[in-house]
Order: sequence, then structure tokens, then C-alpha cells
Amino acid sequence: MAQRIKNEEQYEALRDQGYSKEKSARIANTNNAGKKGGKAEKYEDRTKDDLYEQAKKIGIEGRSKMSKEELIKALRNN
Repeated sequence: MAQRIKNEEQYEALRDQGYSKEKSARIANTNNAGKKGGKAEKYEDRTKDDLYEQAKKIGIEGRSKMSKEELIKALRNN
């Protein structure tokens, strides 16, 4: 049985940005779904070193061999 998404618009926007179905649903089903948060810089605008440090913080394995694009994908899908 499929779980109902609380904020369909946010879910679809996250999916369009490349988030996984699971992560999109998790975000769209939070109590404050749809409320705007902070102003994080886009991954594409960050340096590879910044992305590497973020990946290190959250424990993404294999990050030292990843390109900037691979780091972005790994961060978005974590």
C-alpha cells in the first residue's frame, strides 16, 4: 500500500531536482513540509573541495575518487 504524500507539489519539485523517491517523500512528509528553510548555496556553485567536505561530514564512501558531478549526485541521493 502506497503512503500518501502530504505535500505533492514539494514532492514533485524534489523529484524534478533529481532526489530519490524515498528522500523526496521523506522531505515532503515532514511536519513543516513546504515551508521555506535557509538559503543554502546550490551544489553546482560550490567548489569541489566544499562538496568533498560535505560528503565527508555525512559519511559518503568513495568520495576521494569522485568528480564534482559525482559528489553532487551522491549528496543529493544520500
